[in-house]
Amino acid sequence: MPDDADAVLVGRAWSPAARGPSVVVVRGDELVDVTQTFPTVRDLCEQEDPAAAARDASGPVLGDVADVLANTATVVRTDERPWLLAPVDLQVLKAAGVTFTASMVERVIEERAGGDHREAARVRRELAAAALGADISRIVPGSAEATRVKEYLTEHGLWSQYLEVGIGPDAEIFTKGPVLSAVGTGAAVGVLADSSWNNPEPEVALVIQSSGRAVGATLGNDVNLRDIEGRSALLLGRAKDNNASCALGPFIRLFDDAFTMDDVRTMSVQLEIRGTDGFRLEGVSAMEEIARDPEDLVSQLVGRHHQYPDGVVLMLGTMFAPVVDRDLAGGGFTHRLGDVVTISAAPLGALVNVVDHSEECPPWTFGVRDLMTALADRGVL
Repeated sequence: MPDDADAVLVGRAWSPAARGPSVVVVRGDELVDVTQTFPTVRDLCEQEDPAAAARDASGPVLGDVADVLANTATVVRTDERPWLLAPVDLQVLKAAGVTFTASMVERVIEERAGGDHREAARVRRELAAAALGADISRIVPGSAEATRVKEYLTEHGLWSQYLEVGIGPDAEIFTKGPVLSAVGTGAAVGVLADSSWNNPEPEVALVIQSSGRAVGATLGNDVNLRDIEGRSALLLGRAKDNNASCALGPFIRLFDDAFTMDDVRTMSVQLEIRGTDGFRLEGVSAMEEIARDPEDLVSQLVGRHHQYPDGVVLMLGTMFAPVVDRDLAGGGFTHRLGDVVTISAAPLGALVNVVDHSEECPPWTFGVRDLMTALADRGVL
């Protein structure tokens, strides 16, 4: 849970009694079911002041936070008791890529290595020798200096489509997955069985209402299949959008006087990976090092050029691109089945998932029609 007891936290939990998801607000040690007032998280986030609306909402207690969290992990879940889901519902799932210099350089390496993790080590040495990244980290995307760097790198055969979105005027923003397809904390998170080079991407995700105003934040894992994307950027959909490949949670922390966009800008996101083989890896993404301001990314996503009537979630990108060797020298990092991935930030809590093949993760079966049917059966639509 977040380190601030006054945090306004909202989310979703599966209610066995209602045979569907409930919108919940954390109140002390309890989860309060506010579905009668706000049938969807989207409805709550569309309020003029979502944090105040969440504080004022009333309803029955669904369960103790600790008990619901304990029942959330897939391996110990009891279907007769509530468990947490991804904290968003009707919002579109989007992600921004190449927003940190460290990950931008790694995307260049993926591309030049053609998705081959063995070749990546050689390319990494080549680019380090060319000092790629040393000066780019200080460049403002879309600036005159960025244009000059582009011309220089093009001249020397080092320009890449990833540098285009990293320091060019337009951000890379893509659809991470369909509405309702995200998994929550405690769930299995998926990588394709035929991927041999992949990693988690720990990120802050903004929750944005239809007006284009960000109203809160949560944690996200934008799982990435580096070998598939490295073969061709046109395979981004296959690399990014698979069963259980998007994790969000545990809750949305709504913006209020105690938690604002400035807190997002200065947040540190920690990553820990623990393998069944005894492997352990830790990393940190410092939001202060992001190349594009979160508000700029939001404005590139929502505006007169594109609307989202039910709101949108935007993962802001990560600087984490692990290069530590897990198995063979020069082989870099890739997931193994059973890896426990913990993404945490003091103001947002922790998102914990266990890695499995997407093909073996519980299939996504509860769609928009099912949600509408469940809410209609409860008489809240």
